[in-house]
Amino acid sequence: MEMGRSGRYNALMRLNDFLRSKFSCPVALFAFAACVGTACCSLTALGQGALPTASAEDRALAKAIFKEMIEINTTDTPLGNVTTATTAMQKRFIDAGFAAEDVHLLGPDPRKMNLVVRIKAGGTPIAKPVVFLCHIDVVEALRADWSTDPFQFVEKDGYYYGRGTQDMKDSDAALVATFLRLHREGYKPKRDLVLALTADEEGGKFNGADWLVKEHRDLVDAAYVINPDSGGVELDHGRAVVADVEATEKVYSDYQVTAFDRGGHSSIPRPDNAIYELTTALNKLAVYVFPFEMNEVTRTYFKNLAGQETGQAAADMRAILATPPDLAAAARLSAEPSFNSNFRTTCVATRLSGGHANNALAQTAQANVNCRIFPGHSPEEIRQVLAGVFGDDKLTVKYVSDAGDVADTAPDRKAMVPPAPIKEVFEPLTKLTQTIWPGTPVTAVMENGASDSIYFAQAGIPCYGYSAIALERDDDRAHGQDERLPVESYWKSLDFFYSFSKAVGGG
Repeated sequence: MEMGRSGRYNALMRLNDFLRSKFSCPVALFAFAACVGTACCSLTALGQGALPTASAEDRALAKAIFKEMIEINTTDTPLGNVTTATTAMQKRFIDAGFAAEDVHLLGPDPRKMNLVVRIKAGGTPIAKPVVFLCHIDVVEALRADWSTDPFQFVEKDGYYYGRGTQDMKDSDAALVATFLRLHREGYKPKRDLVLALTADEEGGKFNGADWLVKEHRDLVDAAYVINPDSGGVELDHGRAVVADVEATEKVYSDYQVTAFDRGGHSSIPRPDNAIYELTTALNKLAVYVFPFEMNEVTRTYFKNLAGQETGQAAADMRAILATPPDLAAAARLSAEPSFNSNFRTTCVATRLSGGHANNALAQTAQANVNCRIFPGHSPEEIRQVLAGVFGDDKLTVKYVSDAGDVADTAPDRKAMVPPAPIKEVFEPLTKLTQTIWPGTPVTAVMENGASDSIYFAQAGIPCYGYSAIALERDDDRAHGQDERLPVESYWKSLDFFYSFSKAVGGG
Protein backbone atom coordinates (compact mmCIF):
# COMPACT_ATOMS: atom_id res chain seq x y z
CA MET A 1 0.00 0.00 0.00
CA GLU A 2 2.64 2.47 -1.05
CA MET A 3 0.40 5.09 -2.61
CA GLY A 4 -2.99 6.55 -2.50
CA ARG A 5 -4.77 6.56 0.87
CA SER A 6 -5.28 10.34 0.92
CA GLY A 7 -5.47 10.93 -2.85
CA ARG A 8 -7.76 7.99 -3.53
CA TYR A 9 -9.80 8.79 -0.44
CA ASN A 10 -11.06 12.16 -1.71
CA ALA A 11 -12.28 10.71 -4.99
CA LEU A 12 -13.89 7.72 -3.31
CA MET A 13 -15.62 9.91 -0.74
CA ARG A 14 -17.22 11.89 -3.55
CA LEU A 15 -18.23 8.63 -5.20
CA ASN A 16 -19.63 7.24 -1.96
CA ASP A 17 -21.73 10.39 -1.43
CA PHE A 18 -23.14 9.99 -4.92
CA LEU A 19 -24.01 6.34 -4.40
CA ARG A 20 -25.75 7.13 -1.16
CA SER A 21 -27.79 9.83 -2.88
CA LYS A 22 -28.96 7.38 -5.54
CA PHE A 23 -29.44 4.18 -3.56
CA SER A 24 -30.36 3.22 -0.04
CA CYS A 25 -27.07 1.40 0.57
CA PRO A 26 -23.43 1.45 -0.59
CA VAL A 27 -22.39 -0.36 -3.73
CA ALA A 28 -19.55 -2.81 -4.24
CA LEU A 29 -17.74 -1.43 -7.25
CA PHE A 30 -16.86 -4.66 -9.01
CA ALA A 31 -18.18 -5.82 -12.35
CA PHE A 32 -20.07 -8.69 -10.73
CA ALA A 33 -21.64 -6.35 -8.20
CA ALA A 34 -22.06 -2.96 -9.80
CA CYS A 35 -25.46 -3.30 -8.23
CA VAL A 36 -28.52 -1.14 -8.24
CA GLY A 37 -31.86 -1.40 -6.49
CA THR A 38 -32.61 -4.91 -5.25
CA ALA A 39 -29.11 -6.27 -5.79
CA CYS A 40 -27.61 -3.48 -3.75
CA CYS A 41 -29.96 -3.94 -0.85
CA SER A 42 -29.31 -7.66 -0.84
CA LEU A 43 -25.70 -6.89 0.02
CA THR A 44 -26.87 -4.88 2.99
CA ALA A 45 -29.05 -7.76 4.09
CA LEU A 46 -26.05 -10.06 3.97
CA GLY A 47 -24.30 -7.81 6.46
CA GLN A 48 -26.95 -7.86 9.16
CA GLY A 49 -26.01 -11.13 10.87
CA ALA A 50 -23.84 -11.39 13.95
CA LEU A 51 -20.17 -12.13 13.37
CA PRO A 52 -18.49 -14.77 15.55
CA THR A 53 -15.93 -13.02 17.73
CA ALA A 54 -12.79 -14.46 19.26
CA SER A 55 -12.95 -15.50 22.88
CA ALA A 56 -10.69 -14.00 25.53
CA GLU A 57 -8.49 -17.08 25.26
CA ASP A 58 -8.29 -16.79 21.45
CA ARG A 59 -7.42 -13.11 21.74
CA ALA A 60 -4.72 -13.83 24.27
CA LEU A 61 -3.16 -16.38 21.92
CA ALA A 62 -3.42 -14.06 18.92
CA LYS A 63 -1.75 -11.26 20.90
CA ALA A 64 1.03 -13.59 22.05
CA ILE A 65 1.68 -14.65 18.46
CA PHE A 66 1.71 -11.03 17.31
CA LYS A 67 4.16 -10.11 20.08
CA GLU A 68 6.44 -13.04 19.28
CA MET A 69 6.55 -12.09 15.60
CA ILE A 70 7.27 -8.42 16.23
CA GLU A 71 10.11 -9.21 18.62
CA ILE A 72 11.91 -11.43 16.09
CA ASN A 73 13.99 -9.26 13.79
CA THR A 74 13.23 -10.43 10.24
CA THR A 75 15.01 -7.66 8.32
CA ASP A 76 17.35 -8.43 5.44
CA THR A 77 20.35 -7.41 7.56
CA PRO A 78 23.05 -9.24 9.55
CA LEU A 79 20.81 -8.92 12.63
CA GLY A 80 17.70 -10.23 10.89
CA ASN A 81 16.67 -13.83 10.39
CA VAL A 82 13.39 -14.91 8.80
CA THR A 83 13.99 -18.53 9.72
CA THR A 84 13.88 -17.71 13.44
CA ALA A 85 10.30 -16.50 12.95
CA THR A 86 9.10 -19.28 10.65
CA THR A 87 10.64 -21.91 12.94
CA ALA A 88 8.80 -20.38 15.90
CA MET A 89 5.51 -20.58 14.01
CA GLN A 90 6.29 -24.13 12.87
CA LYS A 91 6.66 -25.13 16.51
CA ARG A 92 3.27 -23.63 17.34
CA PHE A 93 1.57 -25.64 14.63
CA ILE A 94 3.32 -28.92 15.50
CA ASP A 95 2.64 -28.41 19.22
CA ALA A 96 -1.03 -27.82 18.37
CA GLY A 97 -1.26 -31.22 16.70
CA PHE A 98 -0.82 -30.42 13.02
CA ALA A 99 0.58 -33.39 11.12
CA ALA A 100 4.22 -32.94 10.18
CA GLU A 101 3.33 -33.61 6.55
CA ASP A 102 1.11 -30.51 6.60
CA VAL A 103 3.76 -28.14 7.99
CA HIS A 104 6.64 -27.47 5.60
CA LEU A 105 9.70 -25.37 6.50
CA LEU A 106 11.74 -24.89 3.35
CA GLY A 107 13.78 -22.38 1.39
CA PRO A 108 16.95 -21.77 -0.63
CA ASP A 109 18.90 -20.15 2.23
CA PRO A 110 19.22 -21.19 5.89
CA ARG A 111 18.28 -17.67 7.07
CA LYS A 112 15.35 -17.31 4.64
CA MET A 113 13.19 -20.37 5.22
CA ASN A 114 9.49 -20.17 4.32
CA LEU A 115 6.65 -21.90 6.16
CA VAL A 116 3.72 -23.51 4.34
CA VAL A 117 0.86 -24.86 6.47
CA ARG A 118 -2.17 -26.75 5.21
CA ILE A 119 -5.58 -27.53 6.65
CA LYS A 120 -6.76 -30.46 4.55
CA ALA A 121 -10.27 -30.94 3.27
CA GLY A 122 -12.45 -33.30 5.29
CA GLY A 123 -13.07 -35.51 2.26
CA THR A 124 -12.42 -35.31 -1.45
CA PRO A 125 -11.77 -31.61 -2.13
CA ILE A 126 -14.53 -29.92 -4.10
CA ALA A 127 -12.07 -27.44 -5.63
CA LYS A 128 -8.44 -26.40 -5.69
CA PRO A 129 -7.01 -24.90 -2.47
CA VAL A 130 -7.17 -21.30 -1.30
CA VAL A 131 -3.78 -19.78 -0.39
CA PHE A 132 -3.31 -16.98 2.12
CA LEU A 133 -0.01 -15.32 1.18
CA CYS A 134 1.85 -13.43 3.93
CA HIS A 135 5.43 -12.21 3.89
CA ILE A 136 7.07 -12.32 7.29
CA ASP A 137 10.11 -10.12 6.58
CA VAL A 138 10.13 -6.41 7.45
CA VAL A 139 12.17 -3.35 6.46
CA GLU A 140 15.00 -2.09 8.64
CA ALA A 141 14.19 0.22 11.55
CA LEU A 142 16.72 2.20 13.59
CA ARG A 143 16.20 2.52 17.33
CA ALA A 144 17.42 6.14 17.26
CA ASP A 145 14.55 7.08 14.93
CA TRP A 146 11.79 5.62 17.11
CA SER A 147 10.20 6.65 20.39
CA THR A 148 10.03 2.92 21.26
CA ASP A 149 12.27 -0.03 20.43
CA PRO A 150 11.06 -1.11 16.96
CA PHE A 151 11.66 -4.76 17.83
CA GLN A 152 9.73 -4.67 21.08
CA PHE A 153 5.96 -5.16 21.10
CA VAL A 154 4.61 -2.13 22.95
CA GLU A 155 0.96 -1.44 23.75
CA LYS A 156 0.07 2.13 24.65
CA ASP A 157 -2.76 4.58 24.08
CA GLY A 158 -4.85 2.05 22.18
CA TYR A 159 -2.10 1.05 19.72
CA TYR A 160 0.38 -1.76 19.23
CA TYR A 161 3.82 -0.37 18.31
CA GLY A 162 6.63 -2.23 16.57
CA ARG A 163 8.19 -2.84 13.17
CA GLY A 164 5.72 -4.88 11.18
CA THR A 165 2.56 -3.90 13.06
CA GLN A 166 1.18 -2.55 9.78
CA ASP A 167 3.35 -4.31 7.21
CA MET A 168 2.46 -7.07 7.67
CA LYS A 169 2.95 -9.11 10.84
CA ASP A 170 -0.53 -8.07 11.94
CA SER A 171 -2.09 -10.22 9.22
CA ASP A 172 0.60 -12.90 9.63
CA ALA A 173 -0.30 -13.29 13.30
CA ALA A 174 -4.06 -13.11 12.74
CA LEU A 175 -3.90 -15.89 10.15
CA VAL A 176 -1.61 -18.09 12.25
CA ALA A 177 -4.08 -17.68 15.13
CA THR A 178 -6.99 -18.41 12.77
CA PHE A 179 -5.44 -21.63 11.46
CA LEU A 180 -4.69 -22.76 15.01
CA ARG A 181 -8.26 -22.01 16.09
CA LEU A 182 -9.79 -23.83 13.12
CA HIS A 183 -7.64 -26.86 13.85
CA ARG A 184 -8.51 -26.85 17.55
CA GLU A 185 -12.21 -26.68 16.71
CA GLY A 186 -11.91 -29.64 14.35
CA TYR A 187 -12.94 -27.62 11.32
CA LYS A 188 -13.06 -29.68 8.12
CA PRO A 189 -13.18 -27.53 5.00
CA LYS A 190 -14.43 -28.79 1.66
CA ARG A 191 -11.16 -27.70 0.04
CA ASP A 192 -7.64 -27.29 1.40
CA LEU A 193 -6.70 -24.01 3.06
CA VAL A 194 -3.02 -23.03 2.84
CA LEU A 195 -1.05 -20.40 4.75
CA ALA A 196 2.34 -19.34 3.34
CA LEU A 197 4.70 -17.23 5.46
CA THR A 198 7.46 -16.08 3.14
CA ALA A 199 10.82 -14.28 3.03
CA ASP A 200 12.24 -11.27 1.21
CA GLU A 201 9.17 -9.47 -0.08
CA GLU A 202 10.72 -6.22 1.13
CA GLY A 203 13.97 -6.94 -0.68
CA GLY A 204 16.74 -9.51 -0.70
CA LYS A 205 17.94 -12.34 -2.89
CA PHE A 206 15.59 -15.10 -1.73
CA ASN A 207 12.01 -14.02 -2.40
CA GLY A 208 9.94 -16.79 -0.89
CA ALA A 209 6.80 -16.41 -2.98
CA ASP A 210 8.77 -16.54 -6.23
CA TRP A 211 10.78 -19.55 -5.03
CA LEU A 212 7.75 -21.51 -3.85
CA VAL A 213 5.86 -20.99 -7.10
CA LYS A 214 8.86 -22.07 -9.17
CA GLU A 215 10.30 -24.86 -7.00
CA HIS A 216 7.33 -26.20 -5.01
CA ARG A 217 4.24 -25.36 -7.02
CA ASP A 218 2.45 -28.39 -5.56
CA LEU A 219 2.52 -26.85 -2.08
CA VAL A 220 1.05 -23.49 -3.10
CA ASP A 221 -1.03 -24.29 -6.16
CA ALA A 222 -4.45 -22.73 -5.71
CA ALA A 223 -7.72 -21.65 -7.24
CA TYR A 224 -6.87 -18.15 -6.04
CA VAL A 225 -4.69 -16.28 -3.54
CA ILE A 226 -5.70 -13.86 -0.82
CA ASN A 227 -2.80 -11.49 -0.09
CA PRO A 228 -3.34 -9.28 3.00
CA ASP A 229 -0.28 -7.22 2.04
CA SER A 230 -2.61 -4.79 0.27
CA GLY A 231 -6.15 -3.53 0.52
CA GLY A 232 -7.95 -2.67 3.72
CA VAL A 233 -10.41 -0.28 5.32
CA GLU A 234 -9.80 3.47 5.29
CA LEU A 235 -10.88 5.41 8.37
CA ASP A 236 -11.71 9.09 8.76
CA HIS A 237 -11.53 9.98 12.46
CA GLY A 238 -12.60 6.49 13.37
CA ARG A 239 -15.34 6.18 10.76
CA ALA A 240 -14.91 3.54 8.06
CA VAL A 241 -15.38 5.21 4.68
CA VAL A 242 -14.21 2.70 2.07
CA ALA A 243 -12.83 -0.84 1.85
CA ASP A 244 -10.15 -1.21 -0.84
CA VAL A 245 -9.55 -4.54 -2.54
CA GLU A 246 -6.47 -4.72 -4.70
CA ALA A 247 -7.31 -6.29 -8.05
CA THR A 248 -4.07 -5.40 -9.81
CA GLU A 249 -0.83 -3.55 -9.19
CA LYS A 250 2.05 -1.92 -10.96
CA VAL A 251 5.52 -3.41 -11.22
CA TYR A 252 8.28 -1.70 -9.23
CA SER A 253 11.52 -1.33 -11.15
CA ASP A 254 14.78 0.60 -10.65
CA TYR A 255 17.26 1.54 -13.36
CA GLN A 256 20.86 2.74 -13.08
CA VAL A 257 21.59 5.42 -15.67
CA THR A 258 25.31 6.18 -16.08
CA ALA A 259 27.30 8.63 -18.19
CA PHE A 260 31.03 8.04 -18.69
CA ASP A 261 33.82 10.40 -19.75
CA ARG A 262 37.62 10.43 -19.77
CA GLY A 263 37.68 13.28 -17.25
CA GLY A 264 40.55 15.71 -16.88
CA HIS A 265 41.55 18.97 -15.19
CA SER A 266 38.70 21.34 -14.36
CA SER A 267 40.73 24.31 -15.62
CA ILE A 268 40.45 22.95 -19.15
CA PRO A 269 36.72 22.11 -19.62
CA ARG A 270 35.43 20.46 -22.79
CA PRO A 271 31.97 20.14 -24.32
CA ASP A 272 31.90 16.44 -23.47
CA ASN A 273 31.03 16.21 -19.77
CA ALA A 274 29.52 13.25 -17.93
CA ILE A 275 27.39 15.40 -15.64
CA TYR A 276 25.97 17.40 -18.55
CA GLU A 277 25.30 14.21 -20.50
CA LEU A 278 23.35 12.75 -17.59
CA THR A 279 21.39 15.87 -16.71
CA THR A 280 20.45 16.36 -20.37
CA ALA A 281 19.04 12.84 -20.38
CA LEU A 282 17.12 13.40 -17.15
CA ASN A 283 15.64 16.62 -18.50
CA LYS A 284 14.29 14.60 -21.41
CA LEU A 285 12.74 12.15 -18.94
CA ALA A 286 11.18 15.01 -16.98
CA VAL A 287 9.04 16.02 -19.96
CA TYR A 288 8.38 12.54 -21.35
CA VAL A 289 4.86 11.19 -20.81
CA PHE A 290 4.17 7.49 -21.14
CA PRO A 291 1.11 6.56 -23.22
CA PHE A 292 -2.35 6.70 -21.70
CA GLU A 293 -3.76 3.29 -20.71
CA MET A 294 -6.70 1.81 -18.83
CA ASN A 295 -7.68 -1.66 -17.66
CA GLU A 296 -10.80 -3.28 -16.25
CA VAL A 297 -10.17 -2.01 -12.74
CA THR A 298 -9.40 1.60 -13.62
CA ARG A 299 -12.24 1.75 -16.16
CA THR A 300 -14.73 0.61 -13.53
CA TYR A 301 -13.36 3.12 -11.06
CA PHE A 302 -13.61 6.10 -13.42
CA LYS A 303 -16.97 4.99 -14.80
CA ASN A 304 -18.47 5.15 -11.33
CA LEU A 305 -16.57 8.30 -10.37
CA ALA A 306 -17.83 10.11 -13.47
CA GLY A 307 -21.41 9.61 -12.29
CA GLN A 308 -21.04 12.01 -9.39
CA GLU A 309 -18.59 14.56 -10.79
CA THR A 310 -19.82 17.73 -12.48
CA GLY A 311 -18.62 20.05 -15.18
CA GLN A 312 -15.37 19.47 -17.04
CA ALA A 313 -14.16 16.69 -14.74
CA ALA A 314 -17.30 14.60 -15.34
CA ALA A 315 -17.14 15.21 -19.08
CA ASP A 316 -13.45 14.27 -19.17
CA MET A 317 -14.02 11.04 -17.25
CA ARG A 318 -16.73 10.00 -19.67
CA ALA A 319 -14.55 10.98 -22.59
CA ILE A 320 -11.65 8.74 -21.56
CA LEU A 321 -14.05 5.79 -21.41
CA ALA A 322 -15.00 6.26 -25.06
CA THR A 323 -13.54 4.20 -27.90
CA PRO A 324 -11.10 5.61 -28.77
CA PRO A 325 -10.44 7.56 -25.57
CA ASP A 326 -10.23 11.35 -25.73
CA LEU A 327 -6.55 12.04 -25.08
CA ALA A 328 -7.11 15.74 -24.49
CA ALA A 329 -9.48 14.80 -21.66
CA ALA A 330 -6.89 12.36 -20.33
CA ALA A 331 -4.28 15.13 -20.33
CA ARG A 332 -6.54 17.43 -18.31
CA LEU A 333 -7.27 14.72 -15.75
CA SER A 334 -3.59 13.83 -15.56
CA ALA A 335 -2.90 17.16 -13.90
CA GLU A 336 -4.06 15.40 -10.74
CA PRO A 337 -1.06 13.19 -9.76
CA SER A 338 -3.18 10.37 -8.34
CA PHE A 339 -5.16 10.17 -11.60
CA ASN A 340 -2.00 10.41 -13.70
CA SER A 341 -0.48 7.43 -11.89
CA ASN A 342 -3.56 5.38 -12.69
CA PHE A 343 -3.34 6.20 -16.40
CA ARG A 344 0.19 5.16 -17.29
CA THR A 345 3.65 3.95 -16.37
CA THR A 346 5.58 6.59 -14.45
CA CYS A 347 9.35 6.99 -14.13
CA VAL A 348 11.20 9.52 -12.01
CA ALA A 349 14.79 10.20 -11.01
CA THR A 350 15.20 9.51 -7.28
CA ARG A 351 18.98 9.60 -6.68
CA LEU A 352 21.91 11.41 -8.27
CA SER A 353 25.69 11.29 -7.96
CA GLY A 354 28.66 12.35 -10.05
CA GLY A 355 32.30 13.31 -10.11
CA HIS A 356 35.15 12.45 -7.77
CA ALA A 357 36.87 15.77 -6.97
CA ASN A 358 36.02 19.47 -6.94
CA ASN A 359 38.85 20.32 -9.28
CA ALA A 360 38.41 17.51 -11.79
CA LEU A 361 36.10 16.85 -14.71
CA ALA A 362 33.68 14.10 -13.84
CA GLN A 363 34.54 10.68 -15.17
CA THR A 364 31.15 9.27 -14.24
CA ALA A 365 27.70 10.62 -13.35
CA GLN A 366 24.93 8.32 -12.24
CA ALA A 367 21.22 8.46 -11.42
CA ASN A 368 18.63 6.03 -10.18
CA VAL A 369 15.36 6.12 -12.08
CA ASN A 370 12.43 4.51 -10.31
CA CYS A 371 9.52 3.27 -12.44
CA ARG A 372 6.06 2.03 -11.57
CA ILE A 373 5.05 0.01 -14.60
CA PHE A 374 1.45 -0.24 -15.80
CA PRO A 375 0.10 -3.81 -16.02
CA GLY A 376 0.93 -5.44 -19.34
CA HIS A 377 4.48 -4.14 -19.67
CA SER A 378 7.76 -5.63 -18.50
CA PRO A 379 10.80 -4.02 -16.85
CA GLU A 380 12.89 -4.87 -19.91
CA GLU A 381 10.40 -3.15 -22.21
CA ILE A 382 10.56 0.00 -20.08
CA ARG A 383 14.37 -0.15 -19.91
CA GLN A 384 14.42 -0.01 -23.68
CA VAL A 385 11.90 2.85 -23.71
CA LEU A 386 14.15 4.83 -21.34
CA ALA A 387 17.17 4.24 -23.56
CA GLY A 388 15.13 5.54 -26.50
CA VAL A 389 13.98 8.62 -24.57
CA PHE A 390 17.57 9.46 -23.63
CA GLY A 391 18.78 8.84 -27.19
CA ASP A 392 22.44 8.90 -26.17
CA ASP A 393 24.74 5.96 -26.82
CA LYS A 394 27.19 7.42 -24.31
CA LEU A 395 24.78 6.45 -21.55
CA THR A 396 24.10 3.01 -20.16
CA VAL A 397 20.70 2.04 -18.77
CA LYS A 398 20.88 -1.00 -16.52
CA TYR A 399 18.36 -2.80 -14.34
CA VAL A 400 18.75 -2.84 -10.56
CA SER A 401 17.12 -5.80 -8.79
CA ASP A 402 15.46 -5.69 -5.37
CA ALA A 403 18.67 -7.22 -4.01
CA GLY A 404 20.73 -4.39 -5.49
CA ASP A 405 22.27 -6.45 -8.29
CA VAL A 406 22.88 -4.54 -11.53
CA ALA A 407 22.27 -6.22 -14.89
CA ASP A 408 22.44 -5.17 -18.53
CA THR A 409 18.89 -6.36 -19.14
CA ALA A 410 15.75 -6.48 -17.03
CA PRO A 411 13.21 -9.28 -16.43
CA ASP A 412 10.46 -9.88 -18.96
CA ARG A 413 7.86 -10.42 -16.23
CA LYS A 414 4.76 -8.27 -16.46
CA ALA A 415 2.35 -6.97 -13.86
CA MET A 416 -0.60 -9.03 -12.77
CA VAL A 417 -3.54 -8.79 -15.17
CA PRO A 418 -6.72 -7.90 -13.26
CA PRO A 419 -8.48 -11.21 -12.61
CA ALA A 420 -12.19 -11.59 -13.10
CA PRO A 421 -14.08 -11.11 -9.83
CA ILE A 422 -14.92 -14.45 -8.22
CA LYS A 423 -18.28 -14.54 -6.48
CA GLU A 424 -17.10 -16.96 -3.80
CA VAL A 425 -14.45 -14.41 -2.79
CA PHE A 426 -16.33 -11.14 -2.99
CA GLU A 427 -19.69 -12.24 -1.69
CA PRO A 428 -18.38 -13.21 1.78
CA LEU A 429 -15.79 -10.43 1.70
CA THR A 430 -18.52 -7.85 1.14
CA LYS A 431 -20.86 -9.48 3.65
CA LEU A 432 -18.26 -9.56 6.41
CA THR A 433 -17.02 -6.06 5.68
CA GLN A 434 -20.59 -4.79 5.91
CA THR A 435 -21.08 -6.65 9.18
CA ILE A 436 -17.94 -5.26 10.82
CA TRP A 437 -18.08 -1.80 9.22
CA PRO A 438 -21.75 -1.17 8.28
CA GLY A 439 -22.35 1.06 5.30
CA THR A 440 -18.79 0.85 3.98
CA PRO A 441 -18.53 0.49 0.19
CA VAL A 442 -16.12 -2.08 -1.22
CA THR A 443 -14.14 -0.94 -4.25
CA ALA A 444 -11.52 -2.42 -6.54
CA VAL A 445 -8.25 -0.52 -6.76
CA MET A 446 -5.03 -0.70 -8.73
CA GLU A 447 -2.18 -0.25 -6.31
CA ASN A 448 0.71 1.83 -7.58
CA GLY A 449 3.07 -0.14 -5.36
CA ALA A 450 4.00 -3.81 -5.62
CA SER A 451 3.60 -7.07 -3.72
CA ASP A 452 4.31 -10.78 -4.00
CA SER A 453 0.96 -11.32 -5.71
CA ILE A 454 2.71 -10.90 -9.04
CA TYR A 455 4.53 -14.24 -8.76
CA PHE A 456 1.26 -16.13 -8.45
CA ALA A 457 -0.47 -14.01 -11.08
CA GLN A 458 2.29 -14.81 -13.56
CA ALA A 459 1.69 -18.48 -12.83
CA GLY A 460 -1.97 -18.08 -13.78
CA ILE A 461 -3.37 -17.95 -10.25
CA PRO A 462 -5.76 -15.03 -9.55
CA CYS A 463 -4.76 -12.84 -6.60
CA TYR A 464 -6.83 -10.45 -4.51
CA GLY A 465 -5.41 -8.08 -1.91
CA TYR A 466 -7.42 -7.50 1.27
CA SER A 467 -6.18 -7.22 4.84
CA ALA A 468 -9.36 -6.30 6.77
CA ILE A 469 -7.11 -3.90 8.67
CA ALA A 470 -8.66 -0.50 9.35
CA LEU A 471 -6.29 2.48 9.45
CA GLU A 472 -6.73 6.22 9.51
CA ARG A 473 -5.96 7.47 6.03
CA ASP A 474 -3.27 9.83 7.39
CA ASP A 475 -1.66 7.28 9.72
CA ASP A 476 -0.03 4.93 7.23
CA ARG A 477 3.32 4.26 8.96
CA ALA A 478 4.47 1.18 7.07
CA HIS A 479 8.24 1.40 6.51
CA GLY A 480 8.27 4.55 8.66
CA GLN A 481 8.92 5.72 12.20
CA ASP A 482 6.86 4.51 15.14
CA GLU A 483 4.88 2.03 13.06
CA ARG A 484 1.69 1.20 14.91
CA LEU A 485 -1.68 -0.51 14.64
CA PRO A 486 -4.90 0.32 16.49
CA VAL A 487 -5.61 -2.49 18.95
CA GLU A 488 -9.25 -2.63 17.86
CA SER A 489 -8.22 -3.01 14.20
CA TYR A 490 -6.29 -6.15 15.08
CA TRP A 491 -9.27 -7.73 16.80
CA LYS A 492 -11.59 -6.94 13.91
CA SER A 493 -9.16 -8.43 11.40
CA LEU A 494 -8.91 -11.54 13.56
CA ASP A 495 -12.69 -11.95 13.50
CA PHE A 496 -12.78 -11.27 9.76
CA PHE A 497 -10.19 -13.90 8.86
CA TYR A 498 -11.85 -16.56 11.01
CA SER A 499 -15.22 -16.16 9.29
CA PHE A 500 -13.73 -15.51 5.84
CA SER A 501 -11.54 -18.63 6.01
CA LYS A 502 -14.60 -20.74 6.81
CA ALA A 503 -16.59 -19.07 4.05
CA VAL A 504 -14.02 -19.73 1.31
CA GLY A 505 -13.24 -23.15 2.77
CA GLY A 506 -16.87 -24.13 2.40
CA GLY A 507 -16.99 -26.38 5.44
